[in-house]
Amino acid sequence: MRRLRWIGLGLAVVLGLGGCATTGYYLHLAAGQIDLLRARQPIARLIASPDTDPVLKARLQRVLEARSWAVGALALPDNGSYTQYADLHRPYVVWNVFATPRYSLRPVEHCFLFVGCLAYQGFYTREQAQARADELAAQGFDAYVGGVPAYSTLGWFDDPVTNTMMGWNDAQLIGTLFHELAHQRLFARNDTEFNESYAQFVEQEGLRQYLAVEPLPHDAAAHGRRTQFVRLMLDARERLTALYAQQMPEAERAVRKREAFDRLRADYAQLRDTAWNGFAGYDAWFADGELNNAKLLPFGLYDAWVPAFATLFEREGRDWPRFHAAAQRVSKLPPAQRKQEMQRLLPAPDS
Repeated sequence: MRRLRWIGLGLAVVLGLGGCATTGYYLHLAAGQIDLLRARQPIARLIASPDTDPVLKARLQRVLEARSWAVGALALPDNGSYTQYADLHRPYVVWNVFATPRYSLRPVEHCFLFVGCLAYQGFYTREQAQARADELAAQGFDAYVGGVPAYSTLGWFDDPVTNTMMGWNDAQLIGTLFHELAHQRLFARNDTEFNESYAQFVEQEGLRQYLAVEPLPHDAAAHGRRTQFVRLMLDARERLTALYAQQMPEAERAVRKREAFDRLRADYAQLRDTAWNGFAGYDAWFADGELNNAKLLPFGLYDAWVPAFATLFEREGRDWPRFHAAAQRVSKLPPAQRKQEMQRLLPAPDS
């Protein structure tokens, strides 16, 4: 899924990060981040070079233009990020490991000194990510490994555009650029749902405004399918959350969990074969590993508070600096109070 992203913690050892991770893991992060930094080339130089592929050159030019627009129109950071390009010669920047208890959708978190706790753990190789997922599964957790094409270090370094982002169309690429810059604008410690929903709202609304002034080919049918697919996942999460809150014997809980995932498969097949006229673009997601709690985790993280941020944007007069400042104030609230405020901002169910 393109919506998976990684908050980079490379050079963790150099920065003196602490927390629950081992020294070996920090060394892995540092080595991966150093390799990424070494691969960077200024986009302006690539555009000027006659040796650069013309298609890549045009897309990088579009990135620079969209980035400049976002700094002015969306009040996003104007720094060195996404002014460079890196070809990593692999399909993903990193691979995220998500894990949950067997009968819960609460993420297993990984904590770091400067950025707090995250609901996932990233690795620069698929093999190491899978090894970690296997360890967690052996301990009784549900685990899932997802490839991550987009990347942010929250402004600690000048993050590059990468070859892993080039598989998207221009609208997706630019929306992701807005998302990653939003992470550099605001990041609340220990609250993945808040951070990802905030950046997701900036991506969605920012892209809508950008397309109004810079029309790009945009597949409305694909957008509609994605919205329906996400809704399918969120509905499944809600059913499982309700199931796990009930008291019942372990054997019955296991059976009902399996039935819930069987229903999800059936609901998807019906959607694919009817409303989508057989479009099978999401079949690979179902085929990629076990269907479990952890595989549903990213959907709640990225979508939970988007409607609340939309309400906040309207309340602040659709003014981006005012919106960012208001979101910053909410991020500073104690966790319980912050959640209450976000719930208050959610639109009524029938609105």
